[in-house]
Amino acid sequence: MITSFEAFLDTLSVHHVGNQAQDEMYSLSDEPLDLKDEMIPRLLMQYFLTPFEKTNEVYHLMHHSDINLNEIYSFATQIFEDNERFHELSQQIAKHLYSVSNHPKIKPGEVYIGLFNQVQIEGELLDAIGIFKSETKETYLKVYPDKGGYKMDYEENGININKLDKGCLIFNTAKEEGYKVVVIDKTGNSQEAAVYWKDDFLQLKIRNDNFNQTANTLSIYKNFVTQKLDDDFEMSKADKIDLLNRSMKYFKEKETFDMDEFAGEVIGNEQAIESFKNYKQQYEEEFETPIANSFEISTNAVKKQARVYKSVLKLDRNFHIYIHGDKELIEKGFDDDKAMNYYKVYFKEEQ
Repeated sequence: MITSFEAFLDTLSVHHVGNQAQDEMYSLSDEPLDLKDEMIPRLLMQYFLTPFEKTNEVYHLMHHSDINLNEIYSFATQIFEDNERFHELSQQIAKHLYSVSNHPKIKPGEVYIGLFNQVQIEGELLDAIGIFKSETKETYLKVYPDKGGYKMDYEENGININKLDKGCLIFNTAKEEGYKVVVIDKTGNSQEAAVYWKDDFLQLKIRNDNFNQTANTLSIYKNFVTQKLDDDFEMSKADKIDLLNRSMKYFKEKETFDMDEFAGEVIGNEQAIESFKNYKQQYEEEFETPIANSFEISTNAVKKQARVYKSVLKLDRNFHIYIHGDKELIEKGFDDDKAMNYYKVYFKEEQ
């Protein structure tokens, strides 16, 4: 979704943001970083943009009452309208990040605000504002030749350019909707500390496109099967796995999702169908995320959800049975002599 082979870094400002709860301060630089060394921008582009190349989710900046009250939306709009104010506004962005860094487990670190040109999202080349935070520092060994041999030294508090902790790209398009935004967040010692980047600092809402409708429907159905069905039906884990496998098969084979078709082919039972539709409606109302009864299926979303769709039947600590096909070839029973449950599995040949 994001490609950067034509992109270049126009301007970059670096500041330091501490943690208010730990009585740490922020430090603002007086001017943008000097990017005259050709190698530095090249390494920075790898550090900042490469992690977004596998990103599929697109967000918008939002505010519950007025989008103009979203601080990042306001700063981004001013930068897009007047690049000459970039460094001044980068300082305001750093101050805003500091103002929401008030959970005791939020780590201090450098915040980088960059202006990029020619970054591609969904086939469109656009200017983008990047905001990145480096929280994790590493120690590096350096080996170098010396007097016919080698010496070794080390450098502390270095940054691994292959591990971006937090970042976002705000693209200069869809302004009325809150711009197109993609985000990375790979750190956080607790849920409270982790959400501040997306929820408190950026204030994001996910775009309700085919990717997210596909992902949400699969996620809702998985939760329905694993958590809700037991309230109304007595089902074995093998039967639940079969329901999950049938749903994944539907999404892999179809190009378009249709609620009635899906319910009939995958769920089958009228009472369970009605229960699933109610479960889906409750999700839509709770998260204010309507999901259409018909939409084009996103293959990328299916691939992502397939990783968390488990088809493994775990039996104590002795056996795992992987169920990928016909559930009629596996039978459950109880052995009175051993006073233990058992599964009988039918197959034609070992592989």
